[in-house]
This record gives sequence, structure tokens and C-alpha cells, in this order.
Amino acid sequence: MLESIYTISHTDPVSLLGVENSHIKLLASSFPQAKIIARGDEIKIRGTEQEISDITKILQSLVINIKKFGFLNEDHVNHSVGLVLDYPTISKEQKAKNETDEDVILFGANGQVIKPKTEGQFQLLNATLKSDLVFALGPAGTGKTYMAVAAAVRALKRKEVKKIIITRPAVEAGENLGFLPGDLQEKINPYIRPIFDALEDMIPVEKLKYYQTNNIIEIAPLAFMRGRTLSQAYVLLDEAQNS
Repeated sequence: MLESIYTISHTDPVSLLGVENSHIKLLASSFPQAKIIARGDEIKIRGTEQEISDITKILQSLVINIKKFGFLNEDHVNHSVGLVLDYPTISKEQKAKNETDEDVILFGANGQVIKPKTEGQFQLLNATLKSDLVFALGPAGTGKTYMAVAAAVRALKRKEVKKIIITRPAVEAGENLGFLPGDLQEKINPYIRPIFDALEDMIPVEKLKYYQTNNIIEIAPLAFMRGRTLSQAYVLLDEAQNS
């Protein structure tokens, strides 16, 4: 594990660190394997070379925000983290264009812009923002699952929820595949592949593995959901017609 020290200069340390280091704690939550320790006007960063580089870029971005707006809040921190982690390959010109696009849901793992493309997708996204319970009906391939997963990932990144639970009935599409080998996860993988495809578009691979390992993103068959108590969770039921 490498170590680096970022020195706070030409700005108020309290504005950057936040009350009781709230901004630094929020930043640290996006780098669970790294250590960020604030002492006075110095921030000690321990982690891999990539983590140190990303955290330093984010801190520099936060300082720019303070100079630009005169203050810093959680939205600024989340936005700066997103700029570095979610679309590292996107050009500066495209970033500036995308940041002004109100339709953007989030930026994918490889820099692609994820936003609704049809009127139905717009209606689905708006419904998820206004209501706690939403039913989406439509033909296959119209983006129902993809848009729902995107809305869930956005809510998680904005700290609106603590976890995402995605469930669907383990029912074949007209063909009996027979018994599948492996443990529970391996048995349900063929049924939930479309959900994984969407998640891999939206979250970097290593971060997605971390979310799954720590049950922040959980994918389970509907048969195992009965009796569960869910709090501060974004729950998606896919292929509900089969239940």
C-alpha cells in the first residue's frame, strides 16, 4: 500500500474537509479499500497508485469548486467523485456538454451517457422520481429493465438508498433447461444475465464486485424474498408477469 500527502493550500481547510470531516468521510466511502486521514492542512492518502491518483484529482476538483462557488456541499463531492470514477475516458468537451444535459441519468463505466431515449423511457424515469411504487408494462426490448436499473444505481450513488435489491422469478421462456449445476448464484445466473449486462454498463467491474460482496447490490430469485424486511433499499422486480 502506497502513501501520499495532499497539502491544503489557498483555501479554508474546514470548507474542504466539511463539518467533522463530513466531506472527507463521503469521499472515503467511494474508496473502501483506501485510507484517507485528515490532520490540519494535510490529508494523508493510503492505497494503490490508481486510488491515490483518483483521490488527489477529486480533492483538486473540490478546491476548484470552493473557489468557484465559495462553499462546498455533498452534491459537489458526489459530482466530483462521479467525474473521476464514472467516465474517466470521456473528453473535456464532452464532459462540459454532458453536465448541462438535464436528461442524463448517470455516466456509465466506460464513459457512455445513460439517459432515456424514447417517450416511454422518459415516462418511466419520471414515475420512479415521483412515486414509491411503479409498474412498467411494455414489449420486450423497450428498456424497462435497463431504465429501472439506471434509476436504482443513480439513487445509490446519490446516497438516497443504502442498497439495491434486484429480484425476478426463475422461470424459463418456454423451454425447460433442466437442473443447473453449481451453487445458488450459479444456478440463477442464466436468469439474471440481462440485469448483470445493465449493471456492468453502469458501474466499473471492481466496484460492482465490491457492491455484490458486501450485499450493497443483491440479486436474488423471487422465491427467496418472502418474509424479508427491507429498509432504505431500492427494490426491482423484473419479469413480474411470471410471478
